[in-house]
Formats: sequence, structure tokens, C-alpha cells
Amino acid sequence: MTSGLWELVLQGVWVTIQLLFFSALLATAVSFVAGIARTHRLWIVRFVAGLYTEVFRGTSALVMIFWVFFVLPPAFGWQLVPMWAGTLALGLTYGAYGSEIVRGALGAVDPAQQEGGIALSFTPWQRMKLILLPQAVPEMIPPFSNLLIELLKGTALVSIMGMGDLAFSGNLVRLALQESAEIYTYILLIYFVIAFLLTRVMRGLEKKLKAGVGKAPQKKTAAVRVPEGSGVS
Repeated sequence: MTSGLWELVLQGVWVTIQLLFFSALLATAVSFVAGIARTHRLWIVRFVAGLYTEVFRGTSALVMIFWVFFVLPPAFGWQLVPMWAGTLALGLTYGAYGSEIVRGALGAVDPAQQEGGIALSFTPWQRMKLILLPQAVPEMIPPFSNLLIELLKGTALVSIMGMGDLAFSGNLVRLALQESAEIYTYILLIYFVIAFLLTRVMRGLEKKLKAGVGKAPQKKTAAVRVPEGSGVS
């Protein structure tokens, strides 16, 4: 490939990374809000959070992008740029999957921990902040890592909007070169490298969060020196 075509591919990589970053931020926020809401004591809060989860988890991310970019603008009289339309559609869709991760991790915490917080007269928010989340978040990292990789692959769907992401740029290069095998091999390798780096980062984060969790503090014992001739053997 020529330098100009490589520049086009690199621009697509940058667009994909931006889209991944913004949609991951939205998905993370939605995951925690909806996941925590699904453990709320009020049934109406659980119902609304559960309804959101089922709707977005049960619909296609591709169709959701169509809705956000092509259907909603005429209905409301505004138009989102492709970056924010993709961010909104992907963030809400993958946030629904993430909410189940959060709900499951919170439910896996030992009930005795919750009861201990109640015995200490902690408010529900204090129990969530000081007891449940510190123990549940490290357990969320592996499934969140998988979800992040799925989100990376899902960013290719925005190419239907004409957005210059990696998949769209690769298709333009394919049309210019009339060669599919070479360019799509490069695209696959680029996606793999990004996914591999994300996996390394998430594993490092998991180790950091799990450091010291559930470990009893080590007690330091002073050595006792026995005087000579004391008769102690």
C-alpha cells in the first residue's frame, strides 16, 4: 500500500479508538447505574432498570445504530453526528450487558457483609460504597474485560453510517486496490493488537484491585532473646 492509503487506515484506527473510549465510558456509567438499581429495595426502581436491560439486551446493536442515526432525527428534529450517534447506541446497548455483570457481582458478596453494615447502622449508600462495591468491583473486571473486547469489535458497525472508522477505512482501501486478502488481513491484525493491549491493561487493573482484598493483616512478632545461663533449652 502507498503512504496515503496507510494514512487513511491510521485515521480509521484513531476514530475507532475514540469511539471505543467514549462508548466504554457511557457503557460503564450505565452498567453501574442500572446494575445497582436492579438491587434497589423499591420494586419500581428494579422494574425500570430491568426493563431497560431487557430491551437493549434483546435488540440488535446494528438496528439500534439505525434507530439513533436515521429514525430518531426526523422524529425529534435534530441530528447527531456519527461519532455521538455511535457512542450513544453502543454505550446503551453494551451497558445493558454490563448491568448484569454489576448485579451479579453485588449479589455474590457474602450476605453477612451486608448484615454487618446494617448492624453498624450504615445507610444503604454507605453499605454500597464501603462494603459491597470494594468486594464486588474486582470480580467484575474479567467479565468487563470480555465485554470491552466485544465493544471493540462492535465499533465496526458504525461503518454503516459512513463513519471513517477502521472497518470503513479498510473498505475504502480495498476498493482503491481491488485487493481484499491483503487489506482485510491487516485490519484483522490491527483489531487483534488493540484487543491484546486492552486485555493486558484490564489484567493489570484486576491485579491492582485484588491486591490486599480478603487478606488478614500480617502480625509482626518480636523475637524474644533468652539470656545465657537461664536454664531454658
